[in-house]
Amino acid sequence: MFGKRAQIDESVTPAPAPAPVSPPPVRAGAPAPARKTGPALIEPMPPPAPEAPRSDAYYVTKSMIFGALIEAIDLTQLARLDADSAREEIRDIVNEIIAIKNIVMSISEQESLLEDICNDVLGYGPLEPLLARDDIADIMVNGAMQTYIEVGGKIQLTNVRFRDNSQLMNICQRIVSQVGRRVDEASPICDARLADGSRVNVISPPLAIDGPALTIRKFRRDKLTLDQLVRSGTISPEGGEILKIIGRVRCNVLISGGTGSGKTTLLNCLTHFIDAGERVITCEDAAELQLQQPHVVRLETRPPSLEGTGAVTMRDLVRNCLRMRPERIIVGEVRGPEAFDLLQAMNTGHDGSMGTLHANSPREALSRLESMITMGGFALPPRTIREMVVSSIDVIVQTSRLRDGSRRITHISEVMGLEGDVVIMQDLIVYDIQGEDAAGRLKGVHRSTGIGRPRFWERARYFGEEQRLARALDAAEMRESA
Repeated sequence: MFGKRAQIDESVTPAPAPAPVSPPPVRAGAPAPARKTGPALIEPMPPPAPEAPRSDAYYVTKSMIFGALIEAIDLTQLARLDADSAREEIRDIVNEIIAIKNIVMSISEQESLLEDICNDVLGYGPLEPLLARDDIADIMVNGAMQTYIEVGGKIQLTNVRFRDNSQLMNICQRIVSQVGRRVDEASPICDARLADGSRVNVISPPLAIDGPALTIRKFRRDKLTLDQLVRSGTISPEGGEILKIIGRVRCNVLISGGTGSGKTTLLNCLTHFIDAGERVITCEDAAELQLQQPHVVRLETRPPSLEGTGAVTMRDLVRNCLRMRPERIIVGEVRGPEAFDLLQAMNTGHDGSMGTLHANSPREALSRLESMITMGGFALPPRTIREMVVSSIDVIVQTSRLRDGSRRITHISEVMGLEGDVVIMQDLIVYDIQGEDAAGRLKGVHRSTGIGRPRFWERARYFGEEQRLARALDAAEMRESA
């Protein structure tokens, strides 16, 4: 089929055979959905034991075989094949190259080499095994020779490395080009996403001194639910019930927390309780929300072109939402002047709107909202901004990643009103840390503050959920007294 195989040069001196090295779990894997998955893919990386790095001879051999493959293969015809057929064809050609050049390799090394080269040609190269693992939350590539991952809330160094910074840059460009974006010297910073919604950030030289820095926030294939968060201890059963009611009765919700604390995951969980008949519009910098409702319109910002024109900001999207007959507006992350437009939307009949922002406490979240509106150039008195915030936001849910790597919902708080110039808030559920166990894991409990009738009680009554809310509040108080 490929016609160019006859061009393989048999006179090339084979590279020295690398010392036998068994492929570590993170190196074997399968790319995207239609591709094959080897058994080593799903093995979790053992945290205590460092992985054995591959020898330099392995990479020399791989580079030489890869060069011969590019000479022997017809990429135009390869592009016409489906993923499985293309992978099998590449494996056949590589095996032929190994035989012609008399390269001596163990079976495990040869299988690992075949998988690596297939990933280089068809996928994201050395990243494929990491992307295939569902226990990894973050992948952090710091130049060609250093890759870290986060597993179970802890950062670990892997043995994954790239041939050089050029290969890493090519993979970065391959990722961002799939969503119509670019990364180069003229535009060295880029936010993008993978096909499954995983968030991607790339910063390249000259801004990144030691080579391109690639960060991927991975999404689980099986979408988490609020019940799963309850089972994992992220929130108590009573707190989970209260959150379900909050999502059902169309409270305006702000989810705040630090980086990697689980804000987007919780937002996805809350949207599960939106009625299937509601029209929902999402606005994001990189589309990563995974809503399950049938009537969802997804909007994504656009960076400027090479000429510096054509940019579409988050504020443009939120303002346009108001002309699209939304019932709920969901902003993936509030980080600028769009905060003003989101509050306006919450105030004009779009109850049940939601958003996330970075803050370390519920009160700090309100201060950040005020700061973002002020920095947007709105010449409004501070009291006017606070009145707008108080009349717009019903509930703030605070998430935190604790020092042991676990993630917890630490506050479910209501915005009550203004007393003078001070915003009054009340906590419904708070998380108290009580110590740690012998393994260093933090122990704590979610406790009720004893509030028997929250501010959104009448809203719950309107939706017929007041009895369910009363039972959840009573159960939370009984757990506290017990």
